Amino acid sequence: MENTQESKTTRFSAPRLSTVLVGAIIISLLVGGIFGYAISNLSTSSKISNLQSSLSNLKEQVSDLESKNNNTVYENNTYENNTYYLGNNVSLSQLYEQVKDSVVVVEGVIVETSYNFLGQPYYTYEEVQGSGFVSNLTGQFVVVTNYHVVEGAENITVTFADGNTYAADKIGSDPYVDLAVLSVEAPQYEYVPIRIVSSSTLKVGDPVIAFGSPLGLSGSLTTGIVSALGRSVMVSWSSYVIADCIQTSAPINPGNSGGPLIDYQGEVVGITSYGVVDESTGQLAQGIGLAIPSSTILRELGSLVATGSYDQHPWLGISDCPYFGVGTAAIEGLPDMTYEIAKAMDTNITYGVLINGTVAGGPAATAGLQGGTEQVQILGTQVTIGGDIIIAINGTKITGMDDLSTYLEEYTSPNEIVNVTIVRNNQNMTIPVTLGTRPPPT
Repeated sequence: MENTQESKTTRFSAPRLSTVLVGAIIISLLVGGIFGYAISNLSTSSKISNLQSSLSNLKEQVSDLESKNNNTVYENNTYENNTYYLGNNVSLSQLYEQVKDSVVVVEGVIVETSYNFLGQPYYTYEEVQGSGFVSNLTGQFVVVTNYHVVEGAENITVTFADGNTYAADKIGSDPYVDLAVLSVEAPQYEYVPIRIVSSSTLKVGDPVIAFGSPLGLSGSLTTGIVSALGRSVMVSWSSYVIADCIQTSAPINPGNSGGPLIDYQGEVVGITSYGVVDESTGQLAQGIGLAIPSSTILRELGSLVATGSYDQHPWLGISDCPYFGVGTAAIEGLPDMTYEIAKAMDTNITYGVLINGTVAGGPAATAGLQGGTEQVQILGTQVTIGGDIIIAINGTKITGMDDLSTYLEEYTSPNEIVNVTIVRNNQNMTIPVTLGTRPPPT
């Protein structure tokens, strides 16, 4: 019997082949997805790395900008290494070092004698304290201060910036401008004079610095601006206004009086003299201080040192000056014209200085200027009306007492003839007046 072996061939049916194909597709998709994800992940990582690098660069740039900002000038102020700079690279700390050795403390004692009911004397002592500064304008070392700081004082002493104190004597004074000059028994090395320049170039808005010893705090510096010019100040020790004062926002407190008001070149443009009292509170008004202009010092210092006085104040001879103003530093003297006064006088002139009266035999009376004839109540104040209204001198408009006192003090001299323009009975007139010399203080 013959055996025959058959070879076997495996065949796949159609359903099984479809399953294999589907599986292959799924695997391909999975592999492709994984590969795509990997590529995408690598791209995202690259972007994140780039972002981190950019952020790091930004941080470095911000740090550089902050560093540069410390030296950037904004208008007139620069902040660098905690030093306060002003316009033209002026440093307050450098100005302080430049000026501080020229500023002194002035002290003294006022002795008052009283009597008890038995007629026996007893004494009270009042310590006074102010400021001053060293000058050698006349070739002699002196200390310049305010008249009201040392008037009536005994045992006057001057303390320099190094703390050394010496006896001093008043060698000259002028109460009409609140100036005094002291001679100090100090060795020459103590004197560090400061330059005095004319205040005539000052303008409203100019920055100024006040040096002194407010409330006894020696070596103090405060800053401000020139708030106004040509102020007139009525003081308790004189019947005449102090003319042409500088109004400043630099704080001025008791003890500042007599200290220098300086500009940003470290030069004296005035003497800090008064804080203004607000009548409604009885307190010093904030941001209102008054200083004697340096032009007054320049005009008078030579005479004060050489003769002890100054006698070249021009005099118009107008009297009956009521007080108007604020506290101990009253502003104004003769009444300025106002709308209400103009109505009472039936005139349309609302500016100028109303003459209340004239001194018999004085320049104004001799020239024919006329005072008031009638007293009326205006806004609760008694005013003498009917007098001449001064509206100009030598063609310069006079709007009020500030203008009148400043013009006379700054631009005229005794025995000079000035043309005074007035309004009388609603008619303008110009009258020549020969100025006199102001009588000595009484």
